[in-house]
Amino acid sequence: MLRRATAAAALLAGVLAPVAHTDGGGSGGVCHGTSMYVKVCAQASTSVPGTGGSGDGKGSAGTSSAASSGVPKCTYEKLTPQPPAENLAMQDGKRQGGKGAVYRVWCPDTGRFGVVWIPDGTAPATPTIDPEVVARRAVDAMKLVGPKVASPRAGGKYVIGMPMWMWVDQTPTTYGPETATATAGGVTVTATAKVSTISWNMGDGTEPVVCNGPGTKYDTSFGQAMSPDCGHVYDTISTTDDGRFHCTATATWTVDWRVMGGAGGTGQLTEVRESTFTVNVREVQVLN
Repeated sequence: MLRRATAAAALLAGVLAPVAHTDGGGSGGVCHGTSMYVKVCAQASTSVPGTGGSGDGKGSAGTSSAASSGVPKCTYEKLTPQPPAENLAMQDGKRQGGKGAVYRVWCPDTGRFGVVWIPDGTAPATPTIDPEVVARRAVDAMKLVGPKVASPRAGGKYVIGMPMWMWVDQTPTTYGPETATATAGGVTVTATAKVSTISWNMGDGTEPVVCNGPGTKYDTSFGQAMSPDCGHVYDTISTTDDGRFHCTATATWTVDWRVMGGAGGTGQLTEVRESTFTVNVREVQVLN
């Protein structure tokens, strides 16, 4: 079963409007937490985006003048401090000569949230289509599916009270990384997807086990030790008709996308995919 993980999951056909900048209204700095690739505090000021340089510590905000045209408004805020050099938007800026700064772009009408490099003295570029729409088309082309559960094994037999090690096989479409490119409205976006977490619902009514990686493969040398990163212990047998626990592994994919060429632009979105599996758990039989 495929499920979108964000409120902006449906394809959005909104067009970014030409931008006429307004001053920040004297607002103070506001910490916005994690903004795509780096935790930053975006600070608004009265300067026009692109005129403050890439490292002067002064934020700026611009808002699209789209009220009369009926197209979505977008707000641009300069990130203070600027992201590190490895940030994709910063890399775009370096390719353009490094004279400018990275701005957060937010289009509430379409749900777009990302970052973009804006050269000094210029207004934000106005692509003919929201690049996140194109990014989602690239994601659709990837054919991402749920985790490929390697353990617990479908034919395996497990025992109450014994540590169970869970892990998945890693393929591009079940774990990543997987990359695809899509083009629409003159905008070309490359997206790269990779699983960030897997939530294991073990079917016994306990809280899901959330693992930050694929899990560690068990080896007999580990004996009865618990998995270091992704494990579970059953304390009862299943009461279902088939005597098995019916379980779900839910992968959350993080997708980083970037606009190719022009003024660039980057963003991040998430996708969710599920796989089902069963576990045969039995009590230890003791002979007197």
